[in-house]
Amino acid sequence: MGSYYLAIDIGASSGRHILGWLENGKVRIEEIYRFENHLIEKNQHLCWDLDQLFQEVLAGLKMCKQYNRIPQSVGIDTWGVDFVLLDDKENMLGDTIAYRDSRTQGIDEEVYKIISEADLYHRNGIQKQIFNSIYQLYAIKLKQPELLQKAHSFLMIPEYLNFLLTGSIKNEYTNATTTQLVHSTTQDWDFDLIDKLGLPKQIFGTLYQPKSSVGQFRQNIQDEVGFSAEVVLPATHDTGSAVLAAPLVDGDSIYLSSGTWSLMGVERMIPDCTEKSRQRNFTNEGGYHYRYRYLKNIMGLWMMQSLRMEFKHQYKFSELYELAKIGDYFPSYVDVNDVSFLAPKSMRQALQAYCEKTKQEKPETECEFLSCVYKSLAKSYAETVREIEAVTGKTYTCIHIVGGGCQDEYLNLLTAKYTGKDLYTGPIEATALGNILAQMLKTNELKDLIEARECIKKSFDIKKVGA
Repeated sequence: MGSYYLAIDIGASSGRHILGWLENGKVRIEEIYRFENHLIEKNQHLCWDLDQLFQEVLAGLKMCKQYNRIPQSVGIDTWGVDFVLLDDKENMLGDTIAYRDSRTQGIDEEVYKIISEADLYHRNGIQKQIFNSIYQLYAIKLKQPELLQKAHSFLMIPEYLNFLLTGSIKNEYTNATTTQLVHSTTQDWDFDLIDKLGLPKQIFGTLYQPKSSVGQFRQNIQDEVGFSAEVVLPATHDTGSAVLAAPLVDGDSIYLSSGTWSLMGVERMIPDCTEKSRQRNFTNEGGYHYRYRYLKNIMGLWMMQSLRMEFKHQYKFSELYELAKIGDYFPSYVDVNDVSFLAPKSMRQALQAYCEKTKQEKPETECEFLSCVYKSLAKSYAETVREIEAVTGKTYTCIHIVGGGCQDEYLNLLTAKYTGKDLYTGPIEATALGNILAQMLKTNELKDLIEARECIKKSFDIKKVGA
């Protein structure tokens, strides 16, 4: 049996510590610890509680010691776009405001006074989303300029957690691309753009690739958790790690990383920053070894999760599927990417308001709400497949779904029906596995990406939907 590697995979609603190792040529995994993550309201903004999040990171490390599963290295991945500013004494500046907060409303138009939306996309190829880091930073410049004046370092969320563990400040490439401040050609910070926006250049550090070492645990962390380990950069953007572990990503397959967000696209070696691509709202996020994740962000299971919280009975997710099937007769559809669904006070009311605005029948029952969301999401997937094929000039034979959402059997069936493609599902813990694979690639337990993906195929049950 090989060494243990620990993936700390943190999503917008939950996190998990998953150990991985090689055994008889297959990747084995074991969940050590799981915890909740959620937004808090602070100073009239939606924020992340990073103090609590770091305590959960430590709690999971202590469980490794308790179970005598000491990892050789540790990697942390999270969602993208959100960040922390540190001053020259390495103290946090301001609150860690989350991407679902409304502070960036209207900020895009302020940015476009400096650089047009088309020119911005031509430079970085990143899908316009109002919560991208570029708009968050410009909101700070306009509303709290003193924070940027004091800023010494800019760290994405996993980089900040790495800093707390090691004392080392390192920026990672895949997550940095979600800021919309990395040039697609140079694959480095776009300092000319940063200058144009009046942002402080010195806060943006060297970009490191996945497999790079961050450093060993600080002494106080070693004392607290009971062991020392090296912190290694995976693809710290969770989608980057998930796609790394997608076993059928090749010239004939589309991937769908399914969770709170749905990320649907193909892997490419050259970015597409054309106007045609921009108008279809595709993104060219950085991937492992300078590959590009050419994809579209789709609202995803967030809408089902939000509805579930509003229902009187806290249904299991498997029960939601059955309720949605019952409501199959409901005729209305919504644009799941409409901004009204990003962070509504009530998802039910947002769905009703959208249907009323578009002169469609409003959902009333739990079954109708769920059916509306399920079918709208599958329809969005089908539209995205058609757009991918139109932009790339290729026809893809199958879709490979990874992540927690691949367990949603009803959504899988609807997706197969609406897209007309063969669907394959698994692995469920793709993000954690991609994190672990990057660590294994660093130690040469796996020699390259091809071997890593072949190892995933051998190690996990990849199912064909409907087979």
